[in-house]
Amino acid sequence: MSSHPSPTTTPNEALRSAPSTTLSTPATKDDARIPLRGHVRHTSALVRRNLLWIRQDPESMADALLMPVIFTLLFVFVFGGSIGQALGGGQDRYVQYVIPGMIAMMSMTLSQGVGTGFSQDFNSGVMDRFRSLPIGRGSVLFAKISVELLRMLFATAVLMIVSVAVGFDITNWPGLFAAVALSTAFASSIMWVFLTLGVIMKSAQSVQAMGFLVLFPLQFGSSIFAPTTSMPGWLQAFTDYNPLSTLADAARGLMVGGPVAHDLWVTLGWSVAITAVMAPVAIHKFRTKS
Repeated sequence: MSSHPSPTTTPNEALRSAPSTTLSTPATKDDARIPLRGHVRHTSALVRRNLLWIRQDPESMADALLMPVIFTLLFVFVFGGSIGQALGGGQDRYVQYVIPGMIAMMSMTLSQGVGTGFSQDFNSGVMDRFRSLPIGRGSVLFAKISVELLRMLFATAVLMIVSVAVGFDITNWPGLFAAVALSTAFASSIMWVFLTLGVIMKSAQSVQAMGFLVLFPLQFGSSIFAPTTSMPGWLQAFTDYNPLSTLADAARGLMVGGPVAHDLWVTLGWSVAITAVMAPVAIHKFRTKS
């Protein structure tokens, strides 16, 4: 009996019934013939599949749960006193400074997971099953991004709970939601970069190592954890072009007050530019990967 789904099989049924030994098929023009409604339906089915997998493997949420707790406590209680004094206050002043920046950090750090997970799916043969089914190729990538964004929002909620516990004062709820929305938009663009790495690199460990090399200088060479005014001139020039700095500063302005417009538009510009460049690359690499 053929292992491919019959013409009457719906995409949802095919996703559940396809055997793991199904071989991948080369990219064709059939994907372009799938209507938008079909892509939405396929993406929804794949999102549900990924959420069910998380429910069966709750340990996969450990980073989203523990990372905001550990980083908040670490930076507030280890660096809060000294950096808070430099800001003209103490630990309480630093809490108001660093929490909006950590929302920006979550958008970058958790985005890496989409690349490592994608690479693991390729190595386990899951992607061969997906690419053999009559579903939109882009739907697989959009579903991955959607689930990772949900994980990021969960981590942000945990971050805000912990931040209130250590003294963060939420006085501007609309600004908080706007900052989270901006962080989500930026995270979705960065995920296309990590999806591309997940396709072209041979192992999840390679994706993780490359992600570390990208994340480390971007996060610490920014205004997330400390003001940039005391940094050397060459490093300040780097932070001026670092999208994490503009994202952190925009979130800070929205949540606790301060200039917003310039950093907001620069961050949105980065998000649009990264998506416009990397999304077609990721989809093309996924379609043509042998």
